Amino acid sequence: MPALDYADHTILITGASSGIGASFARALARRGSDLVLVARREDRLRALAAELEQAHGVTVTAIAQDLGSPSAGTDLASAIAAAGRRVTGVINNAGFGTFGDFIDEAPGRLSQEIAVDIHAPVQISSAFLPGMVAAGDGFLINVASMAAYTPTPRMAVYGGAKAFVLSFTESVWAETRSSGVTVFALSPGATSTEFNAVVGTDDATAGARMRTADDVVSTALSHLESRNPGPSVIDGFSNRLSANLGRVLSRRSIAALMHRLTDPARRTRSTSDVPRLSTP
Repeated sequence: MPALDYADHTILITGASSGIGASFARALARRGSDLVLVARREDRLRALAAELEQAHGVTVTAIAQDLGSPSAGTDLASAIAAAGRRVTGVINNAGFGTFGDFIDEAPGRLSQEIAVDIHAPVQISSAFLPGMVAAGDGFLINVASMAAYTPTPRMAVYGGAKAFVLSFTESVWAETRSSGVTVFALSPGATSTEFNAVVGTDDATAGARMRTADDVVSTALSHLESRNPGPSVIDGFSNRLSANLGRVLSRRSIAALMHRLTDPARRTRSTSDVPRLSTP
């Protein structure tokens, strides 16, 4: 792909108020991109927007929106149009997980999880990708997870949602690969963000070694800037090794292994004989 001039882009980032989303915002503002930041927490968004505008002289629009709405994509497109902005890059980063046996989870919470983790990125991609393809330029990054590569007991809906995001994005990559638009899925493993706090337990990352949000963003931007970006990229060498387990173990074996790894009781036992995997 041609050298990427970030100053030519206005980039939409969802889930931008903290963690990986905020790290993307800072990295892209440093490179000269104008931004549209989306999250529920308006106070954090506005503080980040002011910080980036002052530090880098870019234009940052903050839009507070709940992406769990059935009309999330069209509502967001309307809000961006009303602000007079034209998006040329999209990073679908917003998402959250729940932890516990599926039969114990509240149906309403699971529906919200599916709406934010699946429906929103599909609808937002649908809202903005056609314009980028028509222009023959831009990029779409959908944030999946290491949870996309294996069954994820106690996070069954989250893992299933991220597997959907991975498959969906890789399919769209194939459909658009000659369009001039770069499309790929980004899969972080355990990352030092607010993910566990939202889930409500550190068991969600199964004791895995944490990467930083900046590590994840560096991996994504290196992939974006590469000569011929593939349909997906995994952050971290150990995570890439873990993703290959599915190629050598049976589905039965890997599901049983992941069930052990996500067992809260194992955090109180010796785990020296249990391999560490980065699930979310």
